[in-house]
Amino acid sequence: MNLSALLLPAWLRHYRRASLPGDATAGLVVTVMLIPQSLAYALLAGLPPEVGLYASILPVIAYAALGSSMTMAVGPVAVTALMTASALAPLAALAPAGSAAYATLAATLAGLSGLMLLAFGLLRLGFLAHFLSHPVISGFVSGSAVLIAVGQMKHVLGVKVDAHDVPGMLWQLAQALPQAQTVTLAVGAGSLAFLWLARSHAAQLLHAAGLSSAAADLGAKLAPMVAVAVTTALAASLDLSAQHGLAIVGAVPQGLPTMQLPWPGAEAMRALLLPAALIALVGFVESVSVAQSLALKRSQRIVPDRELLGLGAANVASAVSGGFPVTGGFSRSVVNFAAGAQTPLAGVVTAVGMAIVIAAFTDLFFHLPQAVLGATIIVAVAGLIDVQTLREAWRYDRADALALLATAAGVVLAGVEAGIAVGVVLSLGVLVWRSSRPHIAVIGRVPGTQHFRNVERHRVQTVPGLLALRVDESLFFANASAVEAHIEARVAADPEVRQVLLVCSAVNAIDATALGVLSGLEQRLALRGVQMWLAEVKGPVMDRLHSTPLGQRLQGRVFLSTHEAFLHVAEGKHSVNP
Repeated sequence: MNLSALLLPAWLRHYRRASLPGDATAGLVVTVMLIPQSLAYALLAGLPPEVGLYASILPVIAYAALGSSMTMAVGPVAVTALMTASALAPLAALAPAGSAAYATLAATLAGLSGLMLLAFGLLRLGFLAHFLSHPVISGFVSGSAVLIAVGQMKHVLGVKVDAHDVPGMLWQLAQALPQAQTVTLAVGAGSLAFLWLARSHAAQLLHAAGLSSAAADLGAKLAPMVAVAVTTALAASLDLSAQHGLAIVGAVPQGLPTMQLPWPGAEAMRALLLPAALIALVGFVESVSVAQSLALKRSQRIVPDRELLGLGAANVASAVSGGFPVTGGFSRSVVNFAAGAQTPLAGVVTAVGMAIVIAAFTDLFFHLPQAVLGATIIVAVAGLIDVQTLREAWRYDRADALALLATAAGVVLAGVEAGIAVGVVLSLGVLVWRSSRPHIAVIGRVPGTQHFRNVERHRVQTVPGLLALRVDESLFFANASAVEAHIEARVAADPEVRQVLLVCSAVNAIDATALGVLSGLEQRLALRGVQMWLAEVKGPVMDRLHSTPLGQRLQGRVFLSTHEAFLHVAEGKHSVNP
């Protein structure tokens, strides 16, 4: 294998010149979109605005080298920015928001998260993408969007709010409303209205003006940059900061970030381990869902283990360049895809563009109103409130819908960590709850075939004295007693039963608790003159049963197929289930 094969990603080794125009165009478009977003998300995380720019250069290149998605745009996003602020809030006494120590903690959080993701990738733990169900992730993101939007209203109004939960923030906002600064409110509310209208109607208006649908959609996505440019020019020309107290970004240091390893101390590192793990998990799940949705549109394939490596490298790169945790952004990825990106080279173009901006043009952001950044965040996260998933889950599965609502409520009422904890517990709880109530069907033979189906759904043949049950779940501690109770109730309801046949075609495992329950059940049935038989037991399950007392007692009563068991007991006699 030559050196280029080792050092260069596959997409770059096989790059086609025909992809260059689309990649270059998409990279430039995303650059324009990313400038206000990176500044806004740094503000959301409690960091100086330049940190958002730092987190938009090296992480993008690192993901392009190792990630598997061809079109995902990596960088600062609202949810990870919120989680960063939430993780660092308890350490405010040591590192106040906006301070150099606070920035070091944010970079450390990115580094820890990145190292965890890299370790998960090397251990091939990509299945962690399925650790949280889609409704739970939707509930977490929706709750976070509400928390973020309400939290940014203080910048739009120009008031001070100290609460960190939605009810507390709403109460303080209502009390502070009379003190809202008129100019700040005008700039913030005007930007909010413009961005909201642009989101809803700009594409239609641009299309009516003669642009193609694709160009009109892209133009609408660049509305935040228009708001930034116009309001910054107004604030500068009218000196709104000095004359009317309008809060502005102020001086943004010019020049590329310096490379260094953050080290806030062992105590702070320990305090950041759990938040880093949560950020890694949520960022990975969110990123993979975005990457998969885009890959399906072009019949491409996402490799979860590669995504772990790509996102891990991106976060480590963010840490050493003074950034904060990053992941794949939905809105930027969609824009990147729609603008014609074919390969991760589009991301490299974006990184180069951001490097040029921070190296030479940061003075343009001095008069940028913070109210505009707050409005940008509010409109951006409004699209993350996923009402459609809630509706679909409510119609299809109320348990998933309730899990979504509970997770969102946990975030809104108690904060990010509580919301994640609720989501994890509910994901596992719903799984155990469903498994603890397995579907158990009484089955019979479809006439003239060797197929067996539920007697309640099909006209089938049954055998007098034989109760054939198909258990559609693995047997373990949570459902063993329910299965036992169901079988005993069926036997008690029919005194003619002399054989109980358990069809185990859906049983992938039997744990120690379930084995004990089955063993006790077999012995109690035997005392009543009822034999327990098994059929279609899978090889790995049978291998473990062989060496147990239950397996020894069942010798001669384990059948390869349900058909064989029916033939054995029927001896040519059967009845038709009405």
